[in-house]
Amino acid sequence: MDSIGTPPASRRCLALWFPYLGCERIRMTGRTAAARPEPLALVVRAGNALRLLGVDALAEQLGLMPGMALADVRARCPTLLTRPADPSADARELDLMAAAMGRFTPLVALDPPDGLLLDITGCAHLFGGEDALAAQAVALAGLTTCHALADHAAAARALARHGGRETDVRALPVSALELAPDALAALRRAGLGTLGDLARRPYAALAARFGEDAVMRLRRILGEAPSPVTPRRRAAPIRFEARFAEPLGRTEDALDVIEALLVQAAAELERRHLGCRRFGVMLCRSDGLRQRLAVETGQPVRDPAMVLRLLHERIETLADPLDPGFGFDSILLEAFRAEPLAARQIALDRTEEAGEGVLELVDRLSTRLGRARVCRIVPENRHLPEVAQTLVPAMETPPRPWRAVAGQPPRPLMLFDPPQPVEVIAGVPDGPPQRFRWQGRLHAVVLAEGPERMADEWWRKRLGHRPGEGGLTRDYYRVEDDQGRRFWMFRHGLFDQKPDPGWYLHGLFP
Repeated sequence: MDSIGTPPASRRCLALWFPYLGCERIRMTGRTAAARPEPLALVVRAGNALRLLGVDALAEQLGLMPGMALADVRARCPTLLTRPADPSADARELDLMAAAMGRFTPLVALDPPDGLLLDITGCAHLFGGEDALAAQAVALAGLTTCHALADHAAAARALARHGGRETDVRALPVSALELAPDALAALRRAGLGTLGDLARRPYAALAARFGEDAVMRLRRILGEAPSPVTPRRRAAPIRFEARFAEPLGRTEDALDVIEALLVQAAAELERRHLGCRRFGVMLCRSDGLRQRLAVETGQPVRDPAMVLRLLHERIETLADPLDPGFGFDSILLEAFRAEPLAARQIALDRTEEAGEGVLELVDRLSTRLGRARVCRIVPENRHLPEVAQTLVPAMETPPRPWRAVAGQPPRPLMLFDPPQPVEVIAGVPDGPPQRFRWQGRLHAVVLAEGPERMADEWWRKRLGHRPGEGGLTRDYYRVEDDQGRRFWMFRHGLFDQKPDPGWYLHGLFP
């Protein structure tokens, strides 16, 4: 038969479903390491209650499922481990797996939040057949995976998620349509339990009773309507290169070329409404040596002058000077870590320009001194004073406003690390201090406020609160001596926890 009469090859699609993606991602990070695995669930706040968003295989075997209230689940499974759900981290993990699946086919589509679709038409013979390709894809994912093969994407997806061992889409339950719960209940009440039952009914009657969406989803699964695979495509990298007929022999000339490349990169970033937080430059010498420079910023930028200033700072901090040798044959500029950067209007009072000046100063200091040496304080979701904040490199995270907790007493700006022991005389065992000695000097207390009681963080322990175990309770007092100086001190331990609790000075008020 000639090529004109050859029938077109049927399409083949592979669907991959990762039912425990979030939980297995957390287990792979090692944050739930234990002598033996415990059931794990991901929780999310819904209204005033915490509910399960995802469970692992062990929790599923115990009858736990997404949507259940955490309070009810605790009663059924006291040993359940819980972690906050992180959909953005799951999406990044899914995107990484989609990139890895590109070794099998260029047509890989995301099926969020926990699936992938691969169009493997014409690719299976390269890997030993469809079953061998599917087995290699499951092994590459490294997670619990349900997969299915079909002639179109909607059928493969339905078989992977709802088929079990079924290979005929008409035998799938009506839940494969993934309609709203009330619509699925109406289908079951009408005696329609499988997709085959629906396919035998007139579509006009089904659309009138259950909606056009149900009919369209049914037709896609049965192959009567198209279900194309929209492949995942990454944006083209922002990269510009300059080549020279005669090598550049001066570093100043190379910087002029870099500035011209930065102007081109800024125009491309503006066209894409992006900014960049990391710029890399590679200078290729005529003797084959390649010299690399990189600068980072705390915020997305696309101002060539600002980036060029940071490059000057980087060059000045090099242990070996930038040596052109016999000259530079080419210079490559690439923009990494591109992030959205929309146009905005500058404030009339110039407050935003002042803020930008601080950010630019942070970038220049981080470039000159090293990113780990310029830090900012960020709040932590902890209530003990010494761990209520942490230091992070200023370039890693944008500044966030500190929000005062409603009803929380004032805290001093200066804290001692660690708290300094003091000798205290109190009127009654549980009362505030009347006199205390610090650094060899006696202070008479004239005003005292408290106590502010802080318990040990028992909820961070794996087994929760257990009487007689854990750290000591602290009773904090704000006191003022006869000279007007104000202190923040605490009694470490209650008398039923420790017969002679000690006192510590933790901070000073201005």
